[in-house]
Amino acid sequence: MKLYSVIEPTATKVPILISSPHSGTEFPKEVAAMLTDDAITNPDDTDWFIDKLYSFASEMGITMITANYNRWVIDLNRDPDSKPLYDDGRVITGLVPTTDFNGNPLYKDATPDEAEIQRRVEAYYKPYHRKVAALLEDLKEEFGYAILFDAHSIRQMVPGIQKAPFPELILGDNDETSAAPQVIQAALSALEASDYEVTHNFPFKGGYITRSFGKPSQNIHALQLEMAKVNYMNESETAYSEENAEALQPTLQKVFSNLIATKL
Repeated sequence: MKLYSVIEPTATKVPILISSPHSGTEFPKEVAAMLTDDAITNPDDTDWFIDKLYSFASEMGITMITANYNRWVIDLNRDPDSKPLYDDGRVITGLVPTTDFNGNPLYKDATPDEAEIQRRVEAYYKPYHRKVAALLEDLKEEFGYAILFDAHSIRQMVPGIQKAPFPELILGDNDETSAAPQVIQAALSALEASDYEVTHNFPFKGGYITRSFGKPSQNIHALQLEMAKVNYMNESETAYSEENAEALQPTLQKVFSNLIATKL
């Protein structure tokens, strides 16, 4: 199985990489054999259609990498040592999730043991992270800096994380430490100029990808954009909505236009 796909820019390249670690839908055979039928046919925690939503990126000179396998195989946005990202009481699925966001079991019988977890780290987790690192280093070498934009989506209601609906757009930068102030402001100003509800670092401030790759002192800046799926999917959050997506995309394009114009 091809672990990830890299979509190269079709216009003049700019120093931005979009990462989509949670939009994959494939399961390796040996993993699928362990999972419940419902987990395989309805992997509900998937960031559905993120690659389609951001399909304009290549025409803006932006490189994109998307994972092809599902986050329930291994979660690329978790700490490889399974250190929790939040300590506020929310449900936090693990490096190799054994339940979905609402606590429903994913495995038929026994859950993966430590040896199986480490096998998946080597087979699926490390290759993606190595490729992201290499793409960022290539951009930094060419332009003097690189910006990583980690793209995510989530159901608007996930009671296991919080009881209230999520905001429509949530910009995360690990409490303003994963990117330079001008990078953060470039993205935030574009989001806040839209008609969408926007929050900054709450209730999400960036996962492991944002926190580990974002090193402004080394000229690599990282942002995470989490969004409610209803922004670009239908009301039931089960199908892509061309109408909703086309309404949202100008805001996303403005974010990237601002980032491209930012001088570092």
